[in-house]
Amino acid sequence: MFPDPHHYKLLKLIEANPAIQQREMAKAMGVSLGKANYCLQALVQKGLVKMDNFRRADNKLAYSYLLTPTGIEEKARLTVSFLKHKVAEYEAIRNEIEELRRDAERDATV
Repeated sequence: MFPDPHHYKLLKLIEANPAIQQREMAKAMGVSLGKANYCLQALVQKGLVKMDNFRRADNKLAYSYLLTPTGIEEKARLTVSFLKHKVAEYEAIRNEIEELRRDAERDATV
C-alpha cells in the first residue's frame, strides 16, 4: 500500500518549520484547512507529532509542532518508500517513452 502523501508532506513541513500555522500547512499541501487539520490530528494521534502552545505568547492560538522520535523514524521510512515509488514511476515512464520513440520511428519509415 502506498503511504498517504499528505502525511509525508506534513511531516516535512513540520520538520522544516515547527512554528508553521495550519493555514500555511494547508496552502503548502494544496488542501483545505480542514484537511490539513485532520491530517495533523491523525499524526498527533499516532504519536508522530507533538503539539505545544506558546503559553506566554500574546496569541494563545499559536502552536509549535515537533516531530517525536517515532515521527522522525516514520518520516525516514516514508522518504524511502516515496523514493522507491517515484523511481519505479520514472522507470515505467522512461520505458513507455522509449517504446513510443520506436513506434514513431517505425511509423515514419513506412
